[in-house]
Amino acid sequence: MLGQDVEVLWPEVVRRAVKVGSDRELVGVYARRSDLPRSLFRELIDQAGTRLWFGGYTSYFVWLEVPNAAATLGAKAQVGADVRFLLGDPGSAGTTARERIEATPLTLATRIAMSQAEIAKSPEPLAVRLSDRHIAMSVWVFDDEAIVATHIGAGLGQDSVTMHLQRREAGGPFDRYVEHFESLWADARAA
Repeated sequence: MLGQDVEVLWPEVVRRAVKVGSDRELVGVYARRSDLPRSLFRELIDQAGTRLWFGGYTSYFVWLEVPNAAATLGAKAQVGADVRFLLGDPGSAGTTARERIEATPLTLATRIAMSQAEIAKSPEPLAVRLSDRHIAMSVWVFDDEAIVATHIGAGLGQDSVTMHLQRREAGGPFDRYVEHFESLWADARAA
């Protein structure tokens, strides 16, 4: 009616109502990882074909929430998918300190050991490395989608603020978290 684009007349209103920048990559934000839809990890694993990177300190919950995860991941690795697990270093000082903070009977070292036992059930060997540099943030990457959890205070991993991202642009938040994972992977030691 005025002959002007909406962006010219109400640019701030448009930016708030429509994702126009890096925020386009944000699919959802959850107050806790445990608030994610229970089927999300299973769906991401099932849909991914080239890259399945697990950068959780224990990734213990995967074995509880995804039926036959080791067989599924092994089958994907057999056909060429890059399946990696970056787990916490169970013997590190960082792990010991975090265990004191969490003060739970199911310790980080125990959850890491349980993940390693589940990974060993894969019909195809899966790459596993250990590090304690990601104790405060977990990144799971499935092709062009990622789940990122930032740990808060004394809470367990399930209490972490969590984001679901989908790649939409080069150099956006998704790519930054992939770079973060790759950096940690390069410095980690083989399990």
